[in-house]
Amino acid sequence: MAKVAFIGMGVMGYPMAGHLKVKGGHDVTVYNRTIAKAEAWAKQYDGKFAPTPAQASEDADFVFTCVGNDDDLRSVTTGENGVLATMKAGSILIDNTTASAEVAGELHAAAKEKGVEFIDAPVSGGQAGAENGVLTVMCGGDEAAFEKARPVIDAYARMVGLMGPVGAGQLTKMINQICIAGIVQGLAEGIHFGKQAGLDIEKVVDVISKGAAGSWQMENRHKTMNAGKYDFGFAVDWMRKDLGIVLEEARRNQAKLPLTALVDQFYGDVQAMGGNRWDTSSLLARLDRK
Repeated sequence: MAKVAFIGMGVMGYPMAGHLKVKGGHDVTVYNRTIAKAEAWAKQYDGKFAPTPAQASEDADFVFTCVGNDDDLRSVTTGENGVLATMKAGSILIDNTTASAEVAGELHAAAKEKGVEFIDAPVSGGQAGAENGVLTVMCGGDEAAFEKARPVIDAYARMVGLMGPVGAGQLTKMINQICIAGIVQGLAEGIHFGKQAGLDIEKVVDVISKGAAGSWQMENRHKTMNAGKYDFGFAVDWMRKDLGIVLEEARRNQAKLPLTALVDQFYGDVQAMGGNRWDTSSLLARLDRK
């Protein structure tokens, strides 16, 4: 059992912290900007909550963060009352936020000054993956720190991998989002084409999903897409945030991402349709609109 702090009780962090407490058996203290969520978590899981990130992290062996963006991350780590104000030497800061590789480098440097190890560890699997404890975790950091942290991370993960030095986890998550964007757009166009052609989409997918066109998105989203229902999984607003990080990194490393840039614009169209909180498969709604 380790002493653990978890910062950020959003749709991902809340159940992830729960798995650390129940499955991992750790002594967990949580913090959330809206204290009511932290209080609710503490009541549900018989854990503890603190009024600031710094207080949550006092004497912790491992501190996890899962917040909205780079600025939120800076606020809860290096800001006033951030976790690095109280983290002890030899402890490990593990960031599950989908953020930039640049901020990962900043936090690594700030942590090192305090004698703290840092791992960037963005996750994939969405809310359902967090709730079921089967997330994929892509890590960047020192191998020795990773090996210490891995048994703790395992409480909410199905797959945990060290991708390279600090920043490599975030870069891997960017690739994940690049691939998803292209796959979802292709699936949306395929279903749209089939509907326009008067085909039975269920019969079509039953056949093509068993061949080279098959994907997780096809298996898990084609029925809801065909029904015009988009209340499942990762929201468009979140995807646009992630693709913004991807495209900024591509400008930095001169990668050519024409399809990703185009799909990002398509998600902008979905937002303009009022689909900010629809899931990412709502690219079909843009094609089906009259």
